[in-house]
Amino acid sequence: MVDITTTNKQVLDFKYQLAEQDEHFPTLKVLDNEGKIIDKEAFKRAELSDDDLVNIIKRMILSRQLDIRSTKLAKQGRFGFFAPTAGQEASQMASSYAFNDDDWLMPGYRDIPQIIVKGWPIWKAILWSRGHVLGNVFTTEDGNPVNSWMPQIIIGAQYVEAAGIALGLKKRQKNAVAYAYTGDGGTSQGDFYEGMNFAGAYKANAVFFVQNNGYAISTPRSLQTVASHLAAKGWAAGLPSLVVDGNDPIAVYLASKEARSWAASGHGPVLIETLTNRLEPHSTAGDDPLRYRTKDDIDGWWKKEPLLRMRKLLQDQGIWNEEKEDEYVTEVNALIDEQIKIADNVEKQKISNFIKNTLEVPGQAMNEQIAKFESEGK
Repeated sequence: MVDITTTNKQVLDFKYQLAEQDEHFPTLKVLDNEGKIIDKEAFKRAELSDDDLVNIIKRMILSRQLDIRSTKLAKQGRFGFFAPTAGQEASQMASSYAFNDDDWLMPGYRDIPQIIVKGWPIWKAILWSRGHVLGNVFTTEDGNPVNSWMPQIIIGAQYVEAAGIALGLKKRQKNAVAYAYTGDGGTSQGDFYEGMNFAGAYKANAVFFVQNNGYAISTPRSLQTVASHLAAKGWAAGLPSLVVDGNDPIAVYLASKEARSWAASGHGPVLIETLTNRLEPHSTAGDDPLRYRTKDDIDGWWKKEPLLRMRKLLQDQGIWNEEKEDEYVTEVNALIDEQIKIADNVEKQKISNFIKNTLEVPGQAMNEQIAKFESEGK
């Protein structure tokens, strides 16, 4: 038993406090960099069937192909804003697999893949990037609602939105949660803490993700905060908070599954920090990562990217191979081709459309503008 004198010395020992912070956040890992299972008990605890494992890698491949094709379209001037996702497939796709249709997704602008696997058609995602009004219609191809809010451009604001929805789900006694994603840069925003604090105070049904991908545009994580772990910021709001190897799909899924169960059961929100890396530019809007990173650093992370691990795991399990992957990549690209055609054939917006869509009921001046532009065919 520690006596009060020793306790007081520890309280006033600031170096000891910093060391304690670091030690309290071990990283959850199930697979090593080569896709070998290093914790068989945790793998069993994830309760993933062979079909589940195949579904997760398919989601990850879909995300990678969307990244490749979207980048090409952006270079051709056929895409609007796009934030690459390569390297974050486990953090995004394995985590989202732990949630269901009744759960509400609150995404950031890099989280388009998570909305698509909830049923949002790719052609609407393309229109969203182009600023078309139909890109903000969150329904499936056959008109059913998709429980997602629009990708948030304001950094961290989705945490506040998630807190409100999560409280609503709790008050309605729903077996559902709101789950939100931000990056390491988002933890420097006030909305990040305010959303967690509100959700924590009301024990709202929320799961918050911090995708620690190393950079907030060109600012490295080391310059954003001296916190040993971004998950520690969840402790400030009284949330169970954990750090996960964000390139390990099984560990990410396991953490997400158990966090969802905890939050949906009325215990309050959870914060999950996924350690991953952004392998490509922050966006296609002129960012050059080689101005603030080295090629050796990027190449090193490519050797640890999540698809390599998941592919090796499933090959060792005898449920995946190169032929199956090639067939699925062909299938995904055919789907993307079809969705691009749909988006390209949607009627272009006119000036009058923009004014009509500004308010539900246009005022007199707006009606006059609408009439003027429509008479000019604009």
